Amino acid sequence: MNTRIKELRKYLGLTLEEFGKRLGVTKAAISNIENGNRNVTDQMVISICREFDVNEEWIRYGNGEMIRQRNRSETIIDFSADLLKEEDESFKKKLIEALAVLNESEWEVLEKLALKLTKKD
Repeated sequence: MNTRIKELRKYLGLTLEEFGKRLGVTKAAISNIENGNRNVTDQMVISICREFDVNEEWIRYGNGEMIRQRNRSETIIDFSADLLKEEDESFKKKLIEALAVLNESEWEVLEKLALKLTKKD
């Protein structure tokens, strides 16, 4: 697991300190884990998986993809949770608020516009 944790940290582009801070531990703790001087606890595995959307099978056994693939509903739920933390006047909150009050015909117009903007020539 220690080599996979190091691989994950490098993949994420995080320093030992940044990675550890996100998990609530010191950079020395992460260094000790990566170098095999310290065992990885179940709690650490759970924290890594939760914080970085890591596939638990990959972190424990090297099976499957490193990053867990989220379905559309999970992505929307995560975005919504993050949105609630935004300032009231943030662009994201204002945009979602504007979308929330659209009627069905306005959604149809928006859909046509989105399709036109994403259409490849």
